[in-house]
Amino acid sequence: MKSKILAVLLLISILMNIYLIQAQPSSKDLLEMKDKINQLEINNSEMSKQIYRDNLSIQNYASQLDLYREKIAGLEGKINNTPSGLSGAAKLEAPAVMQKVDYIEDYPFVRQQITEIGSMMNISVEIKPGKGRVLVDTKPLMGVVFQDAANTAAYTAQKKTGKDLSGSDIIFSIDATYEVPSVDGPSAGALMTLLVVGGLNNLELRKDMTMTGTIDKDGHVGEIGGVIEKAKAAKDSGKNLILLPGENSRLIQYIEKTRNYYGITVIERVPETIDAKDYIEKNIGINVEYIDNLDDVLKYAT
Repeated sequence: MKSKILAVLLLISILMNIYLIQAQPSSKDLLEMKDKINQLEINNSEMSKQIYRDNLSIQNYASQLDLYREKIAGLEGKINNTPSGLSGAAKLEAPAVMQKVDYIEDYPFVRQQITEIGSMMNISVEIKPGKGRVLVDTKPLMGVVFQDAANTAAYTAQKKTGKDLSGSDIIFSIDATYEVPSVDGPSAGALMTLLVVGGLNNLELRKDMTMTGTIDKDGHVGEIGGVIEKAKAAKDSGKNLILLPGENSRLIQYIEKTRNYYGITVIERVPETIDAKDYIEKNIGINVEYIDNLDDVLKYAT
């Protein structure tokens, strides 16, 4: 009986060895697997960026709805009681991200590859007696990208300064080298708010400083995308300091790690969380400070 059991076990062992020898991947199979893994990582990274942008857009739309509700409530109480207009002006440079979209054939599919390029744009504001309007003039034409950010900036600045702007027009002028995608428009909100506050209070704003971050009706500075690209653009334009939202204090960096499979070297990209301030100051060479609200902005910008 024992001999039969041993014979069966021996047969099973032989069959398993034959299977493993046949199933061992070839060098070509491993290279194909490596290419597929790398491509999947690239596709995953691009999809993550798109999801992040969509989430920022949703958050911005929700904030805008709340803002318009409050503005309507405030205007209802001011009908036939419009104050005299105010005057002021201010200007700064702001970093932005341009998106370049390429379509790459990967038979039998076509995939989308998005390249983000940092650039600087000039933003100025003029406050003058008027009808309580918030206007945006842009070059190239992209006013819709910044209109919501401009409305929020005007409302938040009015709330911060305590000055009634219902008798004043606020005119933003934005001059950019490239067209800024709609998802990046809100990232100028905090800087636009600073400009209105600076114009109303006649503040002298630092010209060696720039910043990026959304703004909400309560003065909270929110996260943005393209941190590295914007920091590089700020450095290249001669700035010494860039203010970043505290919510952007962490970056995901992909580290290449080498592994060996059956004599074939495979390079994997492994995500690692790093501090944005440390990385930017060391690798790009521009000073970084984190901001969470309008008080933080005024602390570093004046």
